[in-house]
Amino acid sequence: MDLGLHDRVFVLTGASKGLGYATAAALVADGARVVISSRSSSLVSAAVSRLGPLAHGLAADLSDSSTPSQLVDAAMGHFGRFDGALISVGGPRPGTAAAVSDSAWRDAFETVFLGSVRAARVFATALAAGDGGAIGLVLSRSSREPLRGLGLSNGLRPGLAGVAKDMSDEYGPQGVRFVSLLPGSILTDRSREMFEAGGDPERASEEAGAKVPLRRIGTPEEFGRVAAFCLSPAASYLTGITLPVDGGALRGL
Repeated sequence: MDLGLHDRVFVLTGASKGLGYATAAALVADGARVVISSRSSSLVSAAVSRLGPLAHGLAADLSDSSTPSQLVDAAMGHFGRFDGALISVGGPRPGTAAAVSDSAWRDAFETVFLGSVRAARVFATALAAGDGGAIGLVLSRSSREPLRGLGLSNGLRPGLAGVAKDMSDEYGPQGVRFVSLLPGSILTDRSREMFEAGGDPERASEEAGAKVPLRRIGTPEEFGRVAAFCLSPAASYLTGITLPVDGGALRGL
């Protein structure tokens, strides 16, 4: 199936590695061009080198209010168009909602929540001024069910899903779509760190996989292909949804 991605241009935040990078790679493999960003200039440069000539990079932080506009400008300046975006930020620190300090809540709100909302608003406004497009937000299973020991995520991710739904209503008439993607157990660097924290990463990985109906942890590439489809014109009637990419782990219908 032709996803209609050839020569379309997408901005991806937090995309020097992990789920953002995997999505960028899937988009490029189907002929799209990408502008990727993260806070590390060295990681961005390395990722652009791996992705090849269809990629351009920019070291930027979503907590900076100027970043979303800079990314749109980079897409227009380097490739001459802007067709959509994937907004991905690092997961907030672990800890229960009651135990996490006020300063940690403020930091997480500024980066995970407000940074994502600001980016979504700027990207949507730019897309609405053109031919429309799609915006994906990389959230978490915690958008639908609380995860033990991840109070910040449990508090902020559902709010972002609500914002995406609200914006899908507001920008839908201008042809802008929003999809919230909910990754489950996927073997990213963050997952590896959490497995290693327990002292026996191999056992922790096996136990995590055993809880998934498919009986394994997913790969970033599997997530990236789903995200690329959702951003593509082939998914033109998908908007305002939360889509789990979790091997069936969520128990709700």
